[in-house]
Amino acid sequence: MENALAVAALACGVVAFISTFWVSAHMISSWFGTLGFGVGLYSQYVSVTTPQRSLNIIGLVGSFVGAALGIAHGGFLPHP
Repeated sequence: MENALAVAALACGVVAFISTFWVSAHMISSWFGTLGFGVGLYSQYVSVTTPQRSLNIIGLVGSFVGAALGIAHGGFLPHP
């Protein structure tokens, strides 16, 4: 379970970070960043090995940057 959470946090972080390169993808960045940040925090709490913690930190940073830039570019909802 811990490995799956670490990989999920990393995947959400990568998606959130990569989608920040397109302003129109702000919803993807915002939602995946927020989801990845929550999953990453819980995964960090239950992790037992150093590789899991390393993946968690990379996922957390990517998720945070993705969520912050996604919110700055337009937020969680589409523009009217």
